[in-house]
Amino acid sequence: MNLRHLRCFVAVGEELHFGRAARRLHVEQSPLSRTIRQPEADLGVTLLERMPRSVCLTPAGQVFLEEARRVLLTLEQARTKARAVAAGLQGTLRIALTGCVGQVRLPALLALCREEAPEVGVRLFEAPLPQVVGGLGNDLYDGALAMASVMESGVVALSLWQDPLVVVIPARHPLLEHKRVPLEEVVRYPLVLFDPQACEECSRQFERLLRLAEMLPIVAEYVTTHSLMLALVAAGYGIGFSSAAHVPTCRQMELIFRPLDEESAVLTTYLLHPDGTLSESLRQFIDRGERRLARGAHVRRTPEVHETRLHVDLHQRDGERPPGRPKCPRAASPR
Repeated sequence: MNLRHLRCFVAVGEELHFGRAARRLHVEQSPLSRTIRQPEADLGVTLLERMPRSVCLTPAGQVFLEEARRVLLTLEQARTKARAVAAGLQGTLRIALTGCVGQVRLPALLALCREEAPEVGVRLFEAPLPQVVGGLGNDLYDGALAMASVMESGVVALSLWQDPLVVVIPARHPLLEHKRVPLEEVVRYPLVLFDPQACEECSRQFERLLRLAEMLPIVAEYVTTHSLMLALVAAGYGIGFSSAAHVPTCRQMELIFRPLDEESAVLTTYLLHPDGTLSESLRQFIDRGERRLARGAHVRRTPEVHETRLHVDLHQRDGERPPGRPKCPRAASPR
């Protein structure tokens, strides 16, 4: 058994289909099937239950898949560290990303790390939350950025930054009569929310917020990207939520952003790390994240307010509804 066998098995174990795994690996399906039988022969166990149109992992296959992933990741990290030392770096910080974290603040944080500590390389890994938590426990990652705070034993969640939530509203909408929009008013209209399967941790934070309202929200659409949410809100499908950090990056003139009139309306990003003493490089990474947040809040506060007022003023001078966009229906109040 060699690394090629492990890579092939991981592909089949993740795709659960020989055809898709073969396309992913750029190989023919028949040789791939023969390759997978080699680890089974070496181990003397069945790793895959083969069916006419798909495969599934046996209990032994599930364990072997996790271990094979760990071996391949360890090998990749060994290569990264060796290349970093050869390039003159003094160390590598391994940071995992899970869910939809880091889309706005991460570039500035990484740039600050390169500016202040160019001798320390930052290596990023994207993985589902359960895999990240396991990797932290197995010393595969030094830390992780996530939007989940409930962790298993041995993993600590530190609140790194909080972004105030804003309501994304189409122009000429009744909610614009509020400078700060009450949550009870928002849930009277259909909502465009993020798909829980695409960003489970983020969706859980939204669910906790929506439970504060007495009405059961009406979901018009679930989306997997921030840009699609903006497009659907602009088209009149419903009301959306975003963070204050996203506002400067949005340039669509048919959208207006208003703060929620709710103190707990924030999205929290957590730094996860193994329980115990923090390494100096991870401690400095956390410090830069907190300082970058403070700097970004100071710089962005005025532009956010100005941009929101600019949208309102422009549409107030235009007496006609923008063509081609239907009104957003209002849900009936409970009796």
